[in-house]
Amino acid sequence: MEPPDPSTVRLPGPWTHRDVSANGIRLHVAEAGTGPLVLLLHGFGEFWWTWHHQLRSLAEAGFRVVAADLRGYGDSDKPPRGYDAWTLAGDIAGLVRALGERQAHLVGHAWGGMLAWTAATLHPRVVSSVSVVSGAHPLALRSAISRTVLRRRGSQARAMAHLLRFQVPMAPERWLVKDDAAAVERLMRAWSGEAWRRSADFAGTAGTFRHAMLVAGVAHSSLEYYRWAFRSQFRGEGRRFTEAVDARLRMPVLQLHGSADPCILPATARDSAPWLGPRSRFETLPGIGHFPQLEDPEHTTKALVAFLRGS
Repeated sequence: MEPPDPSTVRLPGPWTHRDVSANGIRLHVAEAGTGPLVLLLHGFGEFWWTWHHQLRSLAEAGFRVVAADLRGYGDSDKPPRGYDAWTLAGDIAGLVRALGERQAHLVGHAWGGMLAWTAATLHPRVVSSVSVVSGAHPLALRSAISRTVLRRRGSQARAMAHLLRFQVPMAPERWLVKDDAAAVERLMRAWSGEAWRRSADFAGTAGTFRHAMLVAGVAHSSLEYYRWAFRSQFRGEGRRFTEAVDARLRMPVLQLHGSADPCILPATARDSAPWLGPRSRFETLPGIGHFPQLEDPEHTTKALVAFLRGS
């Protein structure tokens, strides 16, 4: 079966789709509203649409909201290289400038949260604040994985066991797209809170993400994020990255985390404290899993609006 055309991820709604050239590639974005820029960054196995609730509600709250397909995802370019944190952070900084703004509030889910934190450290002049949804500082996550063991139930290493499985060539790509990307739905089901997992909304959302994973090149590109993160630890670039991001941010950080998140454990997220900027806060959503922006969009947006207005 032919993979879907990338343009099929440009789902209709009260937003505008367009392409933006940044850091040498073309990035697809969905945009709504006017006001201070809020740049939304998705996580693994997702695309811009993971923020469709927030695109509406943040625009209504008086912000210019832009949800991007990260490099290698959705209808953005999928180059063979550039999935290291340095380049990805450059994509984000370049996108802010290409959108005609001097600064942006960065909001990232999981991988997008780590990239927001990285971009804020490496390119602080273009970042007003950072909101991390279901994520942790890159060094907090690395430390939590390294000090636990895979066989220990409830450990961060066991929660991120997929990171190791993704290191081998080719097989993970085939696994991700097999049976119309059924693996995407299995991961979502495993990482979601119970209430949303049983809802009708879950099935529709999972189907949307499965379709996006089938776009040619997305499976490989999404895995390259994990491969660089793991393999760089054994190279000089990994040491240089550690030194570069081992700094407290200048701007405030909101950490928004589900209490039932089995992927990035709440304790790991709290271990990010050494890198928080001034006026930072940590908020917990009871009973919510790894996808607060989808599982509980009302409270997620309420927390974001309150934080952004005070930043």
